[in-house]
Amino acid sequence: MLDSEDFAALTDPFRAELLAHCYRMLGSVQDAEDQVQETLIRAWRSYGDFEGRSSVRTWLYRIATNACLRALENSSRRPLPSGLGAPSDDPAAPPSAAQPEVPWLQPMPDVLVSAGPADPAAIVTLRMSTRLALIAALQYLPPRQRAVLILRDVLQWRAAEVAELLGVTTIAVNGMLQRARARLAEAAPAEDDIHEPASPDDRALADRYAAAFENADVAALTKLLRADAVFEMPPLPTWFAGRAAGLAFVQAQVLREPGSFRLLPTSANGQPAFAVYLREGDGVHRAHGIVVLTIAASLITRVTMFIDPGLLATFGLPRALPAAGDLAGAPGEGPDGTRAQNR
Repeated sequence: MLDSEDFAALTDPFRAELLAHCYRMLGSVQDAEDQVQETLIRAWRSYGDFEGRSSVRTWLYRIATNACLRALENSSRRPLPSGLGAPSDDPAAPPSAAQPEVPWLQPMPDVLVSAGPADPAAIVTLRMSTRLALIAALQYLPPRQRAVLILRDVLQWRAAEVAELLGVTTIAVNGMLQRARARLAEAAPAEDDIHEPASPDDRALADRYAAAFENADVAALTKLLRADAVFEMPPLPTWFAGRAAGLAFVQAQVLREPGSFRLLPTSANGQPAFAVYLREGDGVHRAHGIVVLTIAASLITRVTMFIDPGLLATFGLPRALPAAGDLAGAPGEGPDGTRAQNR
């Protein structure tokens, strides 16, 4: 019988990609981690029945998919504010009250899902398949359609394999896939262009955004954003469509003075991201949330600010930053004056 150490050696290489798979299905880092743990428990208990007709990887994906489908039986989809209603037309008005009761979509730290194979093509595929716009669009699909689309289009399973997993016919799988693709095309934002994510150019643009934000420089921000850029801030349901409206809100109600915010580089969903720290009354910058930037054609097309201090622990980042004077460089900079990277 396989002991626990041998089982861990057999399954650990697949943990990161299973986490990415469960995240695509569920839209939540915590829920995905729970279902990966459930998958490994079920795999350990049923290993004696594993007949080796498929690879261990395929077997684990089967268990994980079924675990996610069970988890989704009594769950509602995880939206972003732009998926719930019309944009605000008054940047001067206070935003609507936070709605913590809504199961909002969460960002996925790249560090949690990039611990698998170092093959460059596999890494690009992984990042592309966890893009924030794709995960948000997947939430519009019924759970079984979601599973079919992920298994067929992301993992490249054959229709017969998916049919066996779901207990349906190949014809039914093909029908679900067709409907899922059509629905996804309607839900996916047009600005989410297909290019290799987290490129050096994207990172440099993101760093310019962070510097402008820290300096409360709205004029500089304007040059970095596309005219139709979208701004959203879950758990606040208020969101803005268009650079003018979004920056009017930011200028009036967010960036009151330089130095109020500090941004620490990270990456999420295969995209440039920052941990955002807000200066409080005692002068200490404490965790405020995670902002994820969507970039197309050298301009920022979407700013998604997840206002949730608890997310920073998921990214392995501190809850507070030392005072600027305690650092070798300026806020967000290393000793040589270059912006630090946490990828």
